[in-house]
Amino acid sequence: MLNKLLFKHIDNSSLIVFRIIFGLLCFLESVGAIFTGWIKRTLIDPEFTFSFIGFEWLQPLPGNWMYAYYLLMGVFGLCIMLGYKYRFSTIMFTILWAGTYFMQKASYNNHYYLLILLSAIMVFQPANKYYSLDVRNNPSINQISMPNWCRLVFILQMFIVYSYGAIAKLYPDWLDTRFIEILMKGKQHYLLVGELLQEKWIHYFLAYGGILFDGLIIPLLLFKPTRRWAFFASIFFHLFNSIVFQVGIFPYLSLAFALFFFEPKTIHNMFLKRKPFYNKDEVFIPIYRNLLITVFSIYFIIQIALPLRHHFIKDNVLWTEEGHRLSWRMMLRSKQGFAIYKVVNNKTKKPTTINLNDYLSNKQIHLASTKPDVIWQFSQHLKEEYLKKGEEDVSIYIDCKISINGRPYQQLINPEVDLASVPWQIFKHSDWILPSNEDYFTK
Repeated sequence: MLNKLLFKHIDNSSLIVFRIIFGLLCFLESVGAIFTGWIKRTLIDPEFTFSFIGFEWLQPLPGNWMYAYYLLMGVFGLCIMLGYKYRFSTIMFTILWAGTYFMQKASYNNHYYLLILLSAIMVFQPANKYYSLDVRNNPSINQISMPNWCRLVFILQMFIVYSYGAIAKLYPDWLDTRFIEILMKGKQHYLLVGELLQEKWIHYFLAYGGILFDGLIIPLLLFKPTRRWAFFASIFFHLFNSIVFQVGIFPYLSLAFALFFFEPKTIHNMFLKRKPFYNKDEVFIPIYRNLLITVFSIYFIIQIALPLRHHFIKDNVLWTEEGHRLSWRMMLRSKQGFAIYKVVNNKTKKPTTINLNDYLSNKQIHLASTKPDVIWQFSQHLKEEYLKKGEEDVSIYIDCKISINGRPYQQLINPEVDLASVPWQIFKHSDWILPSNEDYFTK
């Protein structure tokens, strides 16, 4: 049964078309970061970047070399699209994209994380076996079929993404549209639709429509009688997100996944009519069967477990941010805050209040005033800066208050703890993050 589910061969038109779209979107995402000024604002202008903890060694290339870095990624994206040196190009794009993801958190986005996962999955896909430069250069690799697991792995990955996205929305500030209202206020200046987005019924439509879409879209696409209507709903949903929230390539990448839900014959007739259609009923058990099942089993166990980890960490994840990343918690809260960093020379007891503008960009200041892990990282950075000045024995104290979804400001960081001297807790709660009030998220 498992062998038939995973290794029965089906027509590969959907994968071939997806490779072309995926490579094009990788190219557009890479060069778009250059021409929109994103690279300059995020990776060149800042004095340093807040990398993921443990990746402090991973910093942007000096000068303007990050432009070349992204241009190279764009070239690999084009190579993926054309199916040229496909495996090498996909591996290199995955490595480079993961590098730029882990080297900065100022522009953290779940979609960036998803692109790492999808790129890594594409490495294992036989996506260059038809209509590619690799086939032109080596006709012997030409194939018109693929094992069914090539399709299922994408469906399962997106089911995890959407399901956790729906579950994360089941909290009071989403259900009573408190957060949606805050989010839409920032769109009031939009031409034609700006005022409409302020209507309360729109807020409820977006809140509950978002939950229903995330929770049901994969099952509805899998069920043939509802597939077409679900696809039309996807077009509306993703185009709305693209226009209103401007979230890059993700809406179009999500629409491309529909290729794996429709019948292979439908995709073949729409995109690759000249390609011979594979309609045999054959199962081929590869020699790597056990290895493939083991690798993907471990991978999906991790994918299912990561978004659950915040349930095992003290306090609300909206407050502490512990367990927030890599968990598909997308656009769930508005967080404002301010922080006063004070460096104390332990020998002279002389305190120095830090002007954040001397060290950080505006976006980084927001991070260093609201997110505990970034606050800790900046404390470590300040300690290193003072060490370079010859002040070896300093303590760093932070007075930080935050507001979540427009609520009153509350103390986030214990102002009596020297953050320069405490280690980062990877797998458990950091006690220097003060607890949120029990009723904070219910009023």
